[in-house]
Amino acid sequence: MEQEILLKQKIGLRLSRIGLLSKIFAIQTFLKAEFEITPEQFTVLNTLKEKNGMYLRQLAQETLKDRPNITRIVSILEGKGYLTAANDKEEGRMVKKLFITKQGLSVCERVLPTILDMWDFIGKNIEQKDIDQFLLILDKLEENLKEKVIMQN
Repeated sequence: MEQEILLKQKIGLRLSRIGLLSKIFAIQTFLKAEFEITPEQFTVLNTLKEKNGMYLRQLAQETLKDRPNITRIVSILEGKGYLTAANDKEEGRMVKKLFITKQGLSVCERVLPTILDMWDFIGKNIEQKDIDQFLLILDKLEENLKEKVIMQN
């Protein structure tokens, strides 16, 4: 029993639980709002909005998605006209470079207020100084993990 209590207090388990609850909350919110994209698709579009013209490999690394998942998401978004791909030469070989379209930018702008409302709800009853401290701690945890994790795409 004591080991179970200790396990529940571990950072990794708590972060995983919060991550999963956040994902479920986002999916439910997107479904209720009847958005034409999923939270994962929004993440990809928003990443391209911030850094347009990325290679699939770069996009996968930036969004922490594996190759099959990012390929599937990109294919869906291309089919909806939210992003486009252009052939580009990288290191002597032809690869796809991805760009968000005006339609993709428009859907991002429609979804963004809901995303901001979700984060306001998640952070309710938490003082800004505590959120700032928490973000600093998360940055340190991410730095520590990046020292050990090898991203393969």
